[in-house]
Amino acid sequence: MKFEFATATRVLFGTGRIVEIGGIARTFGCRALLVTGGSPARAQCVVRSLQAEGLGVTTFAVSGEPRVADVRAGVERARAGQCDLVIGFGGGAAIDCGKAIAAMLTNPGDVLDYLEVVGQGRPLTEQAAPFIAIPTTSGAGAEVTKNAVLAVPDKAVKASLRGVLMLPRVALVDPALTLKLPPDVTAATGMDALTQLIEPYTCCRATPLTDAFCRDGIPRVARSLRSAFATGTIASREEMAMAALDGGLALANSGLGAVHGFAAPLGGMFPAPHGAVCAALLAPAMTANLKALRARYAESPSIGRYDEIARWLTGDESADAEAGIDWVGKLAADLDIPPLRRYGIQKSDFNLLVEKAGKASSMKANPLPLSDEELMGILEAAW
Repeated sequence: MKFEFATATRVLFGTGRIVEIGGIARTFGCRALLVTGGSPARAQCVVRSLQAEGLGVTTFAVSGEPRVADVRAGVERARAGQCDLVIGFGGGAAIDCGKAIAAMLTNPGDVLDYLEVVGQGRPLTEQAAPFIAIPTTSGAGAEVTKNAVLAVPDKAVKASLRGVLMLPRVALVDPALTLKLPPDVTAATGMDALTQLIEPYTCCRATPLTDAFCRDGIPRVARSLRSAFATGTIASREEMAMAALDGGLALANSGLGAVHGFAAPLGGMFPAPHGAVCAALLAPAMTANLKALRARYAESPSIGRYDEIARWLTGDESADAEAGIDWVGKLAADLDIPPLRRYGIQKSDFNLLVEKAGKASSMKANPLPLSDEELMGILEAAW
């Protein structure tokens, strides 16, 4: 048994804890770069709390998935404002962008020097500037991960900046911040959270520690995502926030799989929300993995894990893996998850998507290598 576990230095969880942000930030610096999503006004509670503690605030908004260019612009904004700490407030995009900015404030060179797949992939050598992550969705788990997913438009792909030196100093998870999420965002981010619990539990790098987070998180999604989508009660929001945190802790310390292997090129080539892509791919990828495992790796522990997942999802102690896959498919339908073709993806794109997915870092942790034909089948089923 050999593994590593790394996460944010502190994790604060609980409804109403956002009021603590000013006092927390004050321990790290005097001027904060506040990275938000496309609606910076939503972060006014953070601005007020920081200013009440005497901190200066420079805001930087990111619309959509963060690009390499956004990181460069954010670093310039932070330096112009003499910022000595960074706060990411928003979904996974805002948090990942803030995480990358904090890393590039202290490491020399350009972000492409360190980016995986399409960059040079050099390791970060300097501790990132103090970074505080405040998620406002329940999906990505980016508040406790050691990577930032960035779009590279000229390469039509998304890739990660990665390293333990960029882990957040504080992850502040306040479920109340997700109360106003619209149903479609709740659905997509919630399915992303489920994917980021199922893939780490069945991947080839699972560890006893990450298993514990998956065992906690999967039942939480099963009993709360439909409620969060339909009524958005604080109880269901708390459950989903905890499940997303579980998923972030798991994926950062084990791995993912074919769903996220495809999500990188899909998100880079098409205007497709990450969570919705994962939602469409999840059941087809589970089906393909299970069939391949039974055919080529019958002794794999992942086979029995799919049965376990089915029992947690359905609440039926006699459920098998197929029942779990059916449950996931029905959940996606109930949440109005669109098929991949809704985002302009054509069957003529499949060959290139399969080629790019095969090079994605997430694919390396899939329970077993899948053939191009099997990967093509996943796209066909999700299309």
